Amino acid sequence: MLENKILDLIENEDKRKPLTDSDIAKLVNTTREYITQFRTEKNINNSRQRKEAILYSDIKEIIIEDKDISDRQLCKRLSILGYDISRYSVSQIKKSIISEVFPQNAAEKSNLNKNQPKNFITVKSVVDKDGTEINNSSNIDNSNKGDKSNTNYLRNIIGYHGSLKNAISQAEAAVLYPPHGLHTLLLGASGVGKSFFAEAMYNFAISSSHFNKNAPFVLFNCADYVDNPQLLLSQLFGYSKGAFTGAITDKVGLVEKANNGILFLDEVHRLPSEGQEILFYLLDKGKYRRLGETENSRTANVMIIAATTEDPKSSLLLTFRRRIPMIIELPSINNRPVNEKYVLIKSFFSQESARVGKEITIRYEVIRSLLLYNCPGNIGQLRSDIQVACARGFCNSLSNNSNEVAIDIKDLPKHVPLEILSVKDRELVSEDIFNEDLVVNPNDVVTQKSKDDRYMLPDGIYSNIEEKYYKLEKQGLSKDEINKILWSKVEFNLSKFAKNIESNMFFPKEELKNIIDEKILNVVEKVTDIAKQYIENIQENFYYCVAMHLNSTYERLKQGRIVRNPESDYIKKEYYNEYRIAKILTKEINNSLDIELPEDEIGFIAMYLKTFSEVDKNVSRVAVIVLSHGHVACGMVDVANKLLGTNLAVGIEMSLDENPQTLLERAIEVVKRVNEGKGCLILVDMGSLVTFGEIITKETGIPTRVIGRVDTVMVLEAVRRSLMENSNLYEISKALDGDKAYVGKVKGANKYTKTIITICITGEGTALKIKKYLEDVVLGNTNKNLRIISVGIINKDNAQNEIIKISRDHDIAAIVGTIDPELESIPFISFQDILKESGKLRLKEFLGINKKQFNPLINVIDEELIKVNNDSFTKSDLIDEMCSLLISKGRVSENFTMSVYKREMLGGTLFEGTFGIPHGLSEFVEKSSIAIFKLNNPILWDYNCMVDVVIMLALKENDGKVVRQLFDTLSKTEVANKLRKSNSPKEISDILLKI
Repeated sequence: MLENKILDLIENEDKRKPLTDSDIAKLVNTTREYITQFRTEKNINNSRQRKEAILYSDIKEIIIEDKDISDRQLCKRLSILGYDISRYSVSQIKKSIISEVFPQNAAEKSNLNKNQPKNFITVKSVVDKDGTEINNSSNIDNSNKGDKSNTNYLRNIIGYHGSLKNAISQAEAAVLYPPHGLHTLLLGASGVGKSFFAEAMYNFAISSSHFNKNAPFVLFNCADYVDNPQLLLSQLFGYSKGAFTGAITDKVGLVEKANNGILFLDEVHRLPSEGQEILFYLLDKGKYRRLGETENSRTANVMIIAATTEDPKSSLLLTFRRRIPMIIELPSINNRPVNEKYVLIKSFFSQESARVGKEITIRYEVIRSLLLYNCPGNIGQLRSDIQVACARGFCNSLSNNSNEVAIDIKDLPKHVPLEILSVKDRELVSEDIFNEDLVVNPNDVVTQKSKDDRYMLPDGIYSNIEEKYYKLEKQGLSKDEINKILWSKVEFNLSKFAKNIESNMFFPKEELKNIIDEKILNVVEKVTDIAKQYIENIQENFYYCVAMHLNSTYERLKQGRIVRNPESDYIKKEYYNEYRIAKILTKEINNSLDIELPEDEIGFIAMYLKTFSEVDKNVSRVAVIVLSHGHVACGMVDVANKLLGTNLAVGIEMSLDENPQTLLERAIEVVKRVNEGKGCLILVDMGSLVTFGEIITKETGIPTRVIGRVDTVMVLEAVRRSLMENSNLYEISKALDGDKAYVGKVKGANKYTKTIITICITGEGTALKIKKYLEDVVLGNTNKNLRIISVGIINKDNAQNEIIKISRDHDIAAIVGTIDPELESIPFISFQDILKESGKLRLKEFLGINKKQFNPLINVIDEELIKVNNDSFTKSDLIDEMCSLLISKGRVSENFTMSVYKREMLGGTLFEGTFGIPHGLSEFVEKSSIAIFKLNNPILWDYNCMVDVVIMLALKENDGKVVRQLFDTLSKTEVANKLRKSNSPKEISDILLKI
């Protein structure tokens, strides 16, 4: 009998190396799922749990015999006994046993108990929000009673003994510093848990009795007021009656509300310099005034915790930074140890089990994928991805009428890598985690939801799924039909949720009063409520867009101007239902505002109803790009995106000394990325940038229109119009700027389109000789409409000043000479390099000469990255050495090495069986580069193929031309032969760069 076979196998297995469910399934010729279900029904532990007791006992026996045994020696002893376990896990259990066996370490016992690996010690736990482990009281060791760490909110965070140890120590020191804590700056990418960490600091401050138990915690998101310093002032410091029009009463500011507590400034890098200067006085003196007060000076005893995703040196004023003494950096999830990631994953699934009210079984492939995939949104995105998988699994459980929710690999969001890579480094991911399903139960945890958790799906998500499922079932639909309909709706809601996270939710409705008449907002509120009675799935954007539209319509009607809707007839015919509802809404608007909207306006409202009630359709839109000098564009874009609940607009900011060519290249990349098929509207703050449209269209084939002026209201109007389903590029640009819309036509050109500066520290004579060489040898007959100016300079500072003066009247393409004046915006080529073929090609590239013949390899091949006669004997040694070289030269980040190894696991990286071509992910590339190693002796690369030349690619996503050129070059037999005979980096460089 099958069941007896299974029981017999488990009973007689090697207890130190127990059989996994997959092992048993193969031996009895059944499925792993059947074995898992059988174990659960018979209340039999999985292989990991069955191994725990004897493993712990064996390690304890060895440590009693030799307390000072090293981790390596301990692993070796366990291997002889038959165990297959990582050194990391052994190390953690060893620490726990030492604290238990040797009383002198009792003081560390509670902390070490918490640090036991979760894959060996069964602990019921839940992670609150972005990574806090909250233990049930039934699982707290009695020996820890009286230990304050049990109530230390900071030390309950996953990673306290690991990746967050230093950060938490810093946070404790900051909170406890007399008399009222140290101002603190939290650094880290979006989603690492900065908001949660700040809240944990506050809870620690209360529990440590360093702050009064009623001390306030006030949150202020600086991004909401980035473009409005006046509003910023009033929110932070309050205002007195009569301070400005509309200030009819005194208002208490957030600083006053946070007195004797903590004020958390999120996204502090979005504060303009004026806002930082205002806060500087509060940080420095502890004093402030309400807006409108001139004499009365107020005091506030406030600890500031600020958070930013940016480099503080480039985004915060020095005076502001100096007043924040404590800087804490939180790591991304991809840089945290795998055991911490595992506990986070397990805990997030546990929370979903409690919300669903059902047991959840997570297949081991799912755990493995979540552990290994690169999660750009950090802990916040990990949690969202797990919730999406649970929502899918819940849908499936309803179809199967099951009390258990099973999460399979297909339930994960598409962006989570589905390939399960084999990981050779056992210390990276434990084999136990790879080979066992994870089962979580709703009774295992006490779920505590943190306030203002923007990564948590709405509480009603599962009940809504269930309600809609049974409603569709009653209609007689099949399970497949129900799943298709139901999941399309769920997916739509999930994508809306994800977009809201991305754009940090909508702009507060109260703030609309600053730009829209309050009586219009009241009407739109009524109209939106009426619309929801007719259309179930209407989006929040509807309110914001109609408010903006009606506000401008109202002003036009007062001035006697009417805007025609060219799609009016089409709308009546195709949007019959929406047009009917729009008529009802128009009647309410007319009665409330005492106006008469023309028929064309009914069509506009119908378009909004159609656009913001679509569920299954992914409508393409005109992309909006704002281009500005200084820190202006991103502020305007943020306001528009938040106000309209979208992420459609994109800002590009240009430093005052940035080369226009560099800005153009950045703009081209953004246009390629954001174009949805309808083209791009580009709003610029200087007329000199209007030519970009034509150049971008020629380069990319994407339609563009450029308007040579921009302000926040114009960005709002552009985004609002673009959100409409039938909008097009021409009509939007025409409506915004009428006949004055620029289309990027070049109206003539300067006599000299490009200028080269030749420079020498010893005097102008040498600079003139360099100029002569360029004219005669390098440029030849290509120097028409090209000016070369020679400059003789005594020192570097003089050189910089002289060239800046010249740049006011000339477009400087490059500087060639014997001294680098170090101007970031202008490329420099040394005279030694200009004598080489590579230097000549670089100069011609900057000038746009012979572009058809230009070799793109010139930008990525550097003799510093070429090694001849390398002595590596193995593939892994060679990869390590090549990656280390790229890292040391600042070409790639540390994570690049691991991405190369992951790529190698997917299959060989050989070119024509001749060259090794290893490569990693572009996201870890700082500057596109190619490293080339010519070996003394061939090494085994793949499938018995030996290689003696290895070319490592570290390229950006847009480097397709580089790859094509490289492969075209290497495919030539004479090139391969020459490379093998080459004896120097210069020789290899010249072979590959020869046109």
